[in-house]
Amino acid sequence: MKQAINPSVQSAWTGNTLIVLAVIFVVVAGNFTFFAGVLKTYPLVPGNYLPVASLAIVVSAVTALLPALLAHGRATKPLLIGYLLIAALAAYFMDTYGIIINDEMLENVAQTNPGEARDLLNFRLLAYFTALGVFPALLIWKVPLQWRGWRVELFARFKLLVLLLVMLIGLLLLFGSFYASFAREHKALRSYANPTYPIYSAIKFVHSQFAAQTDKTVATIGVDAHIPAGDIHRELVILVVGETARSDHFSLNGYGRETNPRLRQTDAISFADFRACGTSTAVSVPCMFSLSGSGGKAEGQENLLDVLQHAGVNVLWLDNNSDSKGVALRVPYRNFKLPENNPVCDIECRDEGMLVPLQAYIDSHPQGDIFIVLHQMGNHGPAYYKRYPAAFEHFKPACQSNDLNQCAREEVVNAYDNALRYTDHFLAETISLLKRNDEKFETALFYVSDHGESLGEGGTYLHGLPKAIAPAAQLVVPAIMWFGAGFDELDRPALLNKATQRFTHDNLFHTVLGFMEIETAIYRPELDILEGCRKPETHK
Repeated sequence: MKQAINPSVQSAWTGNTLIVLAVIFVVVAGNFTFFAGVLKTYPLVPGNYLPVASLAIVVSAVTALLPALLAHGRATKPLLIGYLLIAALAAYFMDTYGIIINDEMLENVAQTNPGEARDLLNFRLLAYFTALGVFPALLIWKVPLQWRGWRVELFARFKLLVLLLVMLIGLLLLFGSFYASFAREHKALRSYANPTYPIYSAIKFVHSQFAAQTDKTVATIGVDAHIPAGDIHRELVILVVGETARSDHFSLNGYGRETNPRLRQTDAISFADFRACGTSTAVSVPCMFSLSGSGGKAEGQENLLDVLQHAGVNVLWLDNNSDSKGVALRVPYRNFKLPENNPVCDIECRDEGMLVPLQAYIDSHPQGDIFIVLHQMGNHGPAYYKRYPAAFEHFKPACQSNDLNQCAREEVVNAYDNALRYTDHFLAETISLLKRNDEKFETALFYVSDHGESLGEGGTYLHGLPKAIAPAAQLVVPAIMWFGAGFDELDRPALLNKATQRFTHDNLFHTVLGFMEIETAIYRPELDILEGCRKPETHK
């Protein structure tokens, strides 16, 4: 279908008119969260009327700049339609979950598998996309567009750009103190400007992906890693990478509901103040295993798993999540999202299925230490009700929808806490497996979630807010350690005293080296949680 650019129809709209009307629609209909935040920060009281009104004009002018620069001739309608569709999707996620569409969120979206994507589809999303995107896009496509020749059109567009810049500069100068405060103190609020911030984030994301693709080299680290000759005991350590669990919903940490009934029956040690290095799986998982810690990436440098392999450790990654986010590229990897690999599946494949083949794997490696990573599906939202078998629906009524706005907040929390009880069961079963191997190994479990989750506090759901402004619910994650009988060198009282201290994902790299008793020049004992918690007479 060809778009209409009709020079003979006097009633046809000019490109400038179409741009201005489309921008006004986007600003008014697609920025509810942004303007709600503005009015909350700057209430409509005397003294705020004019600055807030000027902000609406400034946002409109900024929103119009990109199409004014790029939308010419036959490119006008497609670019504006793209603008509308992007704004419609961004408006849904910002209005519904309170999330910010930044480059980290887009990286998470790019790595989302089809099953996770389906959990986000619902009638509310369809309604937003149709009302704010599809319908106005059809109107734009149908309206006749006037073409007056390149010279006239370019001069008209030049005048529009000058007008936009004059409004911008004039208002910024007229209300200078207001905008200085707005820019300096309300970064999060600016990030809700739609669609300018999502488009900026998309450009930033594409640039980072291009840069990553142009440099494929991987720097080696820890090639000197080795197990001391005096260490005659074999280690069997399982690291469970949790998904979307928050520390304050673990009853081991004082939560009022019993979400850890089985772990409570073990001698597991809980670290209540453990901080994530990111608020999304795509960011947190790579940095958890990175030597550089916070901000570390899987690309460009080897990670913890490589160092363990340098030391001769048998490493295995089992995944019931989307994937390892690049961490397990150079180690044995098995995907348990597939029913043909996972023997425990109902409406979806369960974390518990990862435990089924482990004993056979352990028995097939009669020499060397063993380090196994289990990457959970855990509490991945928004369809929390799918994350646990029916037998674990302890808290009722539980939200049975992936559209959290259709449920009372209590129902959302019920479903979330039920999923935590399934994680509790999964960890207890993992400990049981380790106990069965106590006679042959020094066994241990280390569980850490990748990030937390907002459950409606302040109108925010899910996760992925920029770390600098993210609430504690998205950053403070549960961390659990359990040690088998063979870890007789552990000074348990000393470790219990440490359990009240603050730790972060930056500690994981060096703590695992401590678990495995590996020596290497890159090991930093001050970041090893176990440092100072080994009995002097048995410390290897």
